[in-house]
Amino acid sequence: MRDDEQPATPSVNHGIVSVGGTHYVANQAVGQNARAFSNAVTFNAQNSEDRVQASELLALIERLLEEHRAALADPEGAAREVQRVREELDEDEPQLPFLRRALDRLNTYAEPIAPLATAVGQLTQTVQAAIGGS
Repeated sequence: MRDDEQPATPSVNHGIVSVGGTHYVANQAVGQNARAFSNAVTFNAQNSEDRVQASELLALIERLLEEHRAALADPEGAAREVQRVREELDEDEPQLPFLRRALDRLNTYAEPIAPLATAVGQLTQTVQAAIGGS
C-alpha cells in the first residue's frame, strides 16, 4: 500500500436483495439495530369509522349478490365468503391473513359482475386501512 492510499473499509450491507419471483414477507426489519414486531390486529376506537364502513359494504355486497345471483357461477360460495369475512371482522382480534384469503376468494366470485367487484375492492381497501397491511 502506498502512503497516499486509505486502507479499504469492509463493505457493510444492511439491505435486502431479492431477485425474481413472488415474495411474501411478514414481519421484517432491516438495518443496524432493526426490530420487527407482531402485534394483535384489532379494530379500535380510532378506526370505528372503518368498522362501520366495512359493515355497510358487506351489506351492499350481500344485496348485490342477491341481485346478480343468476350471473354468479357459485352464489352459495360467494355468500359463504361474505359470512367468513363478517365473522372474522366481528372478532376482537381479526386476522389479516385470514381476511385476505377470504377477500381474494370473494373477489374471484365477484369478478364477472362489475358493481360487485367494485364493492369487494372497496371492502378490501377498508379492511386493509383499518387493520393494517397492503
